[in-house]
Amino acid sequence: MSNDLILVRFGELSTKGKNINMFIKRLGQDIKEKLHTFKTLTYDIEHDHIYIHINDESFDQIAKRLKNVPGIGSFSLVKYVAEDLESIKNECLSVAKSSSAKTFKIITKRIDKLFPFHSDEINRSIAGLLLSQTKLKVDVHNPELPIHIMIRPGKAYIYSTSIKGMGGYPCGVGGKSLMLLSGGIDSPVAAFQMIKRGIRLECIHFSAPPYTSENVIIKIRDLLKVLSQYQTSIKLYIVPFTEFQENIYKYAGTSYAITIMRRMMLRISEAIAHHHNCLVLSSGESIGQVASQTLKSMAAIEECLNMPMIRPLATVDKNDIIEQAKSIGTYEISIRPYEDCCTIFDVKDPTTCPHLDKIIEIESKFDYQKYIHDCIENIKYEYITLEDQEEEF
Repeated sequence: MSNDLILVRFGELSTKGKNINMFIKRLGQDIKEKLHTFKTLTYDIEHDHIYIHINDESFDQIAKRLKNVPGIGSFSLVKYVAEDLESIKNECLSVAKSSSAKTFKIITKRIDKLFPFHSDEINRSIAGLLLSQTKLKVDVHNPELPIHIMIRPGKAYIYSTSIKGMGGYPCGVGGKSLMLLSGGIDSPVAAFQMIKRGIRLECIHFSAPPYTSENVIIKIRDLLKVLSQYQTSIKLYIVPFTEFQENIYKYAGTSYAITIMRRMMLRISEAIAHHHNCLVLSSGESIGQVASQTLKSMAAIEECLNMPMIRPLATVDKNDIIEQAKSIGTYEISIRPYEDCCTIFDVKDPTTCPHLDKIIEIESKFDYQKYIHDCIENIKYEYITLEDQEEEF
């Protein structure tokens, strides 16, 4: 077995007070779940860090998974040696000789206060060795090679690089939300933001065949496969919306059709959310992007709800949303030319300033509760999991 391990540092959760142990426990569970295919890994989950013993597994493959675990601030590949100064010096010299850097700095953290040398003594002793045995120069302000030493009871950990993690909170510590997923650019990015904040997601999609094709559902599944890198299993509800949508356009006319349709989607989503213990709804709406996303429209649409609605992208610029979609891997899927039910009908005059009395008048014209009931009765669901795309890692 190698004497390599991965030191995992906590992200934002390190600011938590009395609840931090619960956050750390959940993060440890998430890491184990994400790395379950690496059969020989062993773990030490402690109050300050999580330690993963590699046991000859591939660090590069493990690192790919760890980058996508919410709650990790950063992590490092660490070599551990015996807790004595000579062993520490020899390992630091090995690190220095294998580096192409020209400058270095020694940074020691002495957790074991019984170790007979203070941090400054250790720094000076190792720096002297490296100056005499290599061509490296000291740079205390901006070193190309920062060599970190962490001295703990029984072992000393040595590392020189740190890989940035996803940050945020462990998945699910903030509760559960039902995300309205259209298949466009915005909602997958909003889903990613929710997951990063520790919210476990279930997703709902409204399907309107034959106006929408099966390719839209394939697109949704592919988006969730990408998101399953961050939340390993995502439940997807597919709502048959065709008949309901046709009647909405029949009674609402083109000006109010989108407003009424969005209200019906929220009513159905709220019913599903309550039944499956989701605390809030969430969506990819961004203020002002389309007619249904003006403040007046969003207020009128949300009026029918009795639970909170979260919009992570409400104030985010569209170009920034696109850049994030590209960075998380959803953009190329989102721009596939398959329309969802929100865009299949040509609406030339959608209102940007809907009036509640007009909305109530339109909704009184037909028995929309019947259609809501029928939609809910005929919902299909499936799970998209990380295992669906393990071979891609």
